[in-house]
Amino acid sequence: MGVRELFDLTGRTALVTGGSRGLGLQIAEALCELGARVALVARKRDELDAAVAHLASACGATGATATGVACDLAVAAAIPGMVAQAESALDAPIDILVNNAGATWGAPTVDLPLAAWQKVVDLNLTAMFIVTQEVGRRAMVPRRRGKVINVASILGLGGGHHDERRPATLAYNTTKGGVVNFTRALAVEWGAHGINVNAIAPGFFPTKMTKGILEMLGDDAANAAPLRRTGGTEDLKGVVALLASDAGAFITGQIVAVDGGVTAM
Repeated sequence: MGVRELFDLTGRTALVTGGSRGLGLQIAEALCELGARVALVARKRDELDAAVAHLASACGATGATATGVACDLAVAAAIPGMVAQAESALDAPIDILVNNAGATWGAPTVDLPLAAWQKVVDLNLTAMFIVTQEVGRRAMVPRRRGKVINVASILGLGGGHHDERRPATLAYNTTKGGVVNFTRALAVEWGAHGINVNAIAPGFFPTKMTKGILEMLGDDAANAAPLRRTGGTEDLKGVVALLASDAGAFITGQIVAVDGGVTAM
C-alpha cells in the first residue's frame, strides 16, 4: 500500500466531540479532507450548523459529509443516545473517536469552588470515559478495530509554569493529566481488540478558551516556544491524519505534544 492510500479515510466514520469550533473543528476538517464522514457534537445548535456548513464548503470535493448532533456532554445520561444518534446519522458504526470537548476554570486553588472543580472533572474526564465506553461497546470492540484520539494538553504533562498574569488552572491541569494516563491505560487494554488509543497534547492555540490568557501574555506566549509562535489553523491536521489512519496502525498509547517545542525545553 502506498503512502497516499495509508492516509485515505474514504468510507470511514468519525465522531468529534467539541467539534463545532476551535481545535475540534480543525480536527474535523482534517478528517473530512481525507474522506471521512464526520459527526460533530456540541451543545449549541447554531454553532453546529455553522460548523457543518463550513465543512461542506471545505471538504465537498472529497465527497465526505458532515452532520451535527447537539448534546450537553456534562449530562451523563444523554451520552448513550447521542452516540446512537451519531451512528444513525452516519449510517454506520464509528471508526474514529476524537474526545476533544473540554472546559477550564481559572482561580487560585484556595478560592476554587467545589462546583467548578466538579464541572471540569465531569466534562474533561467523566464524559470522555462515557463516550469512549459507549463507542467501544457499540462499535469498536465488537468489530475489533478503531481509532481513539484524546485531546489532552501540555498542561497535563507537568505542573505548568507559574506566571502571575495567568490564573491558576488546577482542575484543568489535573484532568488533562488524567486524560494522559486514561490514554495509556486504555491503549494497553484495547490493544488486544486491535484498537489504537493515542492522545494529542496541544500547546497554545488561539481559541475561545485561551483568548483571555493569550491577550494577557501578548508576545510572551509565542516567544515561550522554540518555534517562536503559537499554534495555527493547520497545525493539528498532520498528527490527526497520522493517528486516525492506517499510517498510524502501529502507534498506540502515545501522547504527541504539538506545542512548537515548549515541552522540549
